[in-house]
Amino acid sequence: MKILVTGFEAFGNDAINPTEALLKQLPKEFKGASIDTVLLPVVGKQTDNILRTYLDRDYDCVISFGLAGGIDEIRVERVAINVDDYRIKDNAGNQPIDEPIERTGKNAYFSTLPIKRIVEKLNTDDYKASVSNSAGTYVCNHVMYEVLYILESTNKQTKAGFIHVPYLDIQDKKPSISLEKLTEVAITIISTCIAYDQDVKVSGGKEY
Repeated sequence: MKILVTGFEAFGNDAINPTEALLKQLPKEFKGASIDTVLLPVVGKQTDNILRTYLDRDYDCVISFGLAGGIDEIRVERVAINVDDYRIKDNAGNQPIDEPIERTGKNAYFSTLPIKRIVEKLNTDDYKASVSNSAGTYVCNHVMYEVLYILESTNKQTKAGFIHVPYLDIQDKKPSISLEKLTEVAITIISTCIAYDQDVKVSGGKEY
């Protein structure tokens, strides 16, 4: 089994991105699976060619991580929508507003990871987690959408999805998580994706 894990460079006013630090902690092999990592720029359109290059390598699973400053849990994203609507400029100074990510793409793509099993396992292991129904409209959503768009348009059976994480405790911001615990979270997610091809049918919905 081949797994690709993606993270991002720092952006905005933050000098650190937890997902960049996370990539450096992951093993090259785990439970018989090989793990590749790639650090993505926080520039929507620049990520597209990088993702296409990597997705040509026929991975079985793609797990993308991104920072959502201010959250107090791990958020396992359900859906990515076909819109760039940036609240702030990306790292190249771009700020698209109400622009489609792919003009010929679907309105939305759903994660193909076993998202509810992931949430169930994380909560069982005392890591607060939930299914999220919005990946935002910034570069995280862009990457989740683009990965799923590329996979569908190239007829690949690769599973893919996106995980949002809090700040690291060393960033002196709240809520936060230690790098050690964040690494454990990522390993749990990888392990779950290796173990389960299908999701479990349990409620992951919210009232709002």
